[in-house]
Order: sequence, then structure tokens, then C-alpha cells
Amino acid sequence: MIRTAVVGVNNIGNIHCRYYNQRPDTELVAVCDIMEDRAKSAAMTHGVKAYTDLRHLLDSEEIDMVCVATGGEEKGSHHFDPVMAAIEAGKDVLVEKPISNSIEEARTMVQAAKERGVRFGCNLNHRFTPAASKGREWIDRSMLGAPLFINMRLTIDNKADFTEWFHMRALHPHSIDVMRYFFGDVKRVQSFMCKAPGRKTWSTASVNMEFANGAVGHLTGSYDMSMLHPIEWCEAAGTEGRFVIENVYESITYYPRQSSEKLVMQNSIMRGMQGFNDTFGNRINRFIDQLKQQVAPEQIEGSGAEALAAQEIIEAAIRSHQSGGNVVEVPAIR
Repeated sequence: MIRTAVVGVNNIGNIHCRYYNQRPDTELVAVCDIMEDRAKSAAMTHGVKAYTDLRHLLDSEEIDMVCVATGGEEKGSHHFDPVMAAIEAGKDVLVEKPISNSIEEARTMVQAAKERGVRFGCNLNHRFTPAASKGREWIDRSMLGAPLFINMRLTIDNKADFTEWFHMRALHPHSIDVMRYFFGDVKRVQSFMCKAPGRKTWSTASVNMEFANGAVGHLTGSYDMSMLHPIEWCEAAGTEGRFVIENVYESITYYPRQSSEKLVMQNSIMRGMQGFNDTFGNRINRFIDQLKQQVAPEQIEGSGAEALAAQEIIEAAIRSHQSGGNVVEVPAIR
């Protein structure tokens, strides 16, 4: 039994709570939020204890893992303190994305988890779909051959306009993590961005990438599109073929170079994913399974280190745009 506490119980935190309650091998023990009314409401909904101080919770309850679903500026500024408290207490941690909107805080968290030997994961849920797993399998089976290019598009309708970099830091840990999941580390980036009329945030972005494996890539991202249409599309190609993932999880199609036939895996309407929120369940289930298997911290899928790698690319893209489109090196993750 994995005993869990969730910190930050607004919308996303309550989604996490529901999934922990649904699994027979996890027990949601407590919730924590600095807003007492919110903590008490979530505690009543889920039938657990309420706290407003995580350190008090950790001193009072037997906990195996802590889920940090706080928000803050650019959806990440409130993650650092609860993550560090949980790491210092020796607890495994799953944090919402972005790992942080501060690259220095993100680096500190990842290093602290490494030094403490705890398992540190991030909710990079877009990679936890059957379609993405099949794409990774095809790459591992050399069905793409030598990697050549990867194109990614993630576009949604989000009218929130808090900061200049809200769009990049809050949304694109997802898209960049999917690109890294398939093609690995990024060496250099070049970016150009624009603001839709009346907006403060750089709400549409174009980012070119050079990968360590020699492949090239491109990301188109926007907060200015409609939610009535597919939000995400990914195309990965190599010398022997390419695949295309439609709308996060709906389907993946493989196009072999030497054949006019194609291979399609479609999400089943009967037994497949029923909606986007299933990606949360998929990600949480994988993290719990890996905790139960007692995998080494460095083998956690969708790890804090991988979230940091995505954030390093985002910060490099921001610096590129600030410089007028210069090519910027991406720091290596140690």
C-alpha cells in the first residue's frame, strides 16, 4: 500500500486525489493547502485529514509519497517549498508541470532529489498514452532508422495573460517532453514569437531545434487557437520511415519508406482512453507502479530530471527570442 498526501487541492489536485482513491494499492491519507477552506473542502470530499502546513503533515502522518499540485505564477512558482520539504523528509515526490517557472529552483530540486536518493517524477502526462508508447517502441525497434526530423504542434485556447512567458513556461513542458521522449537531448534552439492582438504573453511561438543525435526539429505552439479542433500533432521521421500521432492519443500511423502500405493504431471508443483526463490516470498509475517495483530513482519515467531538461530548452528558447532570434546552446543536464 502506497500512502499518499496531495499538496495543493484546487482543480488539478482534486483530479490527483480521485485517482489515488480509485487504486486499491494506494491510500490517500491527507490533503494540504495554504487556503484552509480549500483544504477542509477537499478533505471532506475525499474522506481524509486536512492540513495547511506540509511539514506538520509529514511529522504527523505516515506517508510514502507526496503529490505536489500547487500552482503559482506561470503555474509553477509554488512548487519549490513543498517539493523540497518532501525531499528533505525522504519521501518520493510527483510534482505537477512545469517543475518550476524558475530554472534555478528546478535545478535545486533535481539535485536535492538525487542527493537524497528519492524518486522524483513530474506530471508530463502527454507522453503517457498508448500512441506515444507505440511510437517509442517503433523507434526502439529501428523502424524509423536513423533519426532525421521531428515536428510538434501544441495549440490550445487559453486567454490567461499573466506574464510575458506564461505561454512558454506553463504549456510547453508537455510538447518539448514529447519531442525529447522520442529523440533525446536538444543541443541548440532558435525561436521567434508573436503576441496576438491585445495580449501580454508571447502567445504564439516557433522554435527550431538541433538534437544531440543529429536530427532537427520544430515546435509550433499557441495559446490563440480553438479547442473545437485537435490540439496536438507530432511527426517523427527517419531514414526508414516516419510516424504521426494525432491529437495526443487518438491514433498513431506508421509510414514505412519502402512500402505504400501504412500501419495504424486507433484509440478504441470501447476500451481505449475516454478523454484527455485519462492521461492523468496513465501517468499516476505508472509512477505508483514504479514505486511498488522500487525502481532506482534515475529510472523513473517522466522524471524531475526530464522535466528540468524540458525547462532548460524553454529558457534557451526565451533567450533566443530576446536576442532577436540568435541560436542558443541548451545546458546539458548532469
